[in-house]
Amino acid sequence: MKYIGFILFTVMTNAAAQLMLKQGMMSLGDISFAGTNPVIKILQIVFSPWVFFGLCTFVISMASHLYVLSKVELSFAYPFLSLAYVAVAVFAYFVFREDLNGFRIAGIAAICVGTILIAQGGSGHAETSDPSTPKSVQSSELTQ
Repeated sequence: MKYIGFILFTVMTNAAAQLMLKQGMMSLGDISFAGTNPVIKILQIVFSPWVFFGLCTFVISMASHLYVLSKVELSFAYPFLSLAYVAVAVFAYFVFREDLNGFRIAGIAAICVGTILIAQGGSGHAETSDPSTPKSVQSSELTQ
């Protein structure tokens, strides 16, 4: 639980990036590649302000996630990223007036319960490999 702040920072920057990308694409309107060079069009999209800052926020989120992965077990850290779905759904409801119906709320509740169970189920600390500890035996090794 020592790195939960970094994990939640990763989740929130991931969600913020999604919201920025959505705002950026909405501000660009209908995107059409007809009659234009696709490379130029993609560069126009990437360098529009909201999309650009969304992509930069993703880079920050990934840097934070890489740090987290260096400190905790993947099976502990990765499921927390599902909380980004929760944050995006809630913020999209308030910011973009997107639908938040009963099924979505039930899904959000399931994600939250699952994340809590995962958080309670392990230490979250990555274990270092100790050469003196015996290795686990794979079932394929037993049949040889």
